[in-house]
Amino acid sequence: MIRRSALAVLATLTIGGAAACTDSGQAGESFTPGTPGIGDPYFPTYGNGGYDVTDYALTLRYDPGNDRLEGSAKITAKATQNLSRFNLDFRGPEVSSVTVDGAGAEQKREADELVVTPASGLRDGSTFTTVVTYAGVPQPITSPELGTGGWLATDKGAIALGQPESASSWYPVNDHPRDKATFGLEMTVPSGLSVLSNGVPGERTSKDGWTTWRWRESSPMASYLSTVVIGDYRVTTGTHQGKPLVTAVDNTLPRGSNADKAMARTGEVADFLATQFGPYPFDAYGGVVVVDDRIRYALETQARPVYSNSFFGASTSEWVVAHELAHQWFGDSVSIAAWKDIWLNEGFATYAEWLWAEHDTGVPVQESFDKAYSSVNWGDPSYDPGTSGLFGNSVYVRGGLVVHALRLEVGDDSFFEILQEWANTKRNASATTDEFIALAERVSGKPLRDFLMTWLTSKTPPPKPGS
Repeated sequence: MIRRSALAVLATLTIGGAAACTDSGQAGESFTPGTPGIGDPYFPTYGNGGYDVTDYALTLRYDPGNDRLEGSAKITAKATQNLSRFNLDFRGPEVSSVTVDGAGAEQKREADELVVTPASGLRDGSTFTTVVTYAGVPQPITSPELGTGGWLATDKGAIALGQPESASSWYPVNDHPRDKATFGLEMTVPSGLSVLSNGVPGERTSKDGWTTWRWRESSPMASYLSTVVIGDYRVTTGTHQGKPLVTAVDNTLPRGSNADKAMARTGEVADFLATQFGPYPFDAYGGVVVVDDRIRYALETQARPVYSNSFFGASTSEWVVAHELAHQWFGDSVSIAAWKDIWLNEGFATYAEWLWAEHDTGVPVQESFDKAYSSVNWGDPSYDPGTSGLFGNSVYVRGGLVVHALRLEVGDDSFFEILQEWANTKRNASATTDEFIALAERVSGKPLRDFLMTWLTSKTPPPKPGS
């Protein structure tokens, strides 16, 4: 993700633990509730314990005339304990029914959680399917520090977007990047509107003035990377490297705009990054440019980043395309296990901007490094920046400095082997800073922990390698 403005302090949330209980439906076995949080200290209520989701399949209908969203979410998951009940993160519309494996289940709302109690306990290791049916007017997620995200109604449609959370505003979810899942969307809207989402486009069908658009992301995806954009868009479809390439630009922008020009280079930018990071990790390419004053950032929504048009006002600004496409490797395919590790996303994406600038305009990476080294605030760490620093320059720019310092320390051969090995071995998984350091040490054959932690956390400028 990259934002147009700095972000202020984000208040830390707290939640109490769930009390243990037993389920008497299966004699001799003890069943306990899943926790109402996955265990991330930055956001204690995000995600949930007791299960891992493997797939979301959403069948929804949206009427922009009254902002009504209705339909169902089918959630396939595996129990990771003997489970008497479980939570889903859900800020969305009113729930009318919940079933688990086809049987009716009790459900109640507790703040931003949907608490589901199945008819009988779910055994550890078992796969189960939950279907949640709901309808109403979804609301955005508003924070005085992070601004407004989640489901945003527009004049002609809607945009669902945001980090670190957005999915829970429009479908029930285990909302943390540690629990990645495949994702399918069938969205029915009035004919004439477009629907853009993640992954590969499917069959489009129309009936009685309504059109159903289908999208499928077959690689596991962190929930904050899911998106839907509904409205009047100029959609361009084609193929690139044998995979679908779908881009869209808000039709209020003139044809041939800088946004159109930037989207037209999506495949070119992705191909360059593949020479640096290894094969592109997903089954589709693309991008969507939106015009909405509430969205002043770009986000690496999987296989199809969403960009605010504010990036393309004076120039085509392909640097932001390089940033968001780099996230397809670092942040999307390899996700963070905890939000304190976000530099693994943003530092690598910032470094991709520098690599692209050198490739496209001839500005050496070392020049970008030197400029950033002289201007960054060394008082703020890249690793474990706290919720107030989650989207600060220390994560982005200092993160890029860390990446280049590693390159200078180990040399180009080891450096690019580290990047490609990281992208390959951690593909479709979530990972930590400790794991990255261990891999860098293994590939380079050098002790790097103290070196990297100094660059990540020192309150004074570390000496440049070789100086």
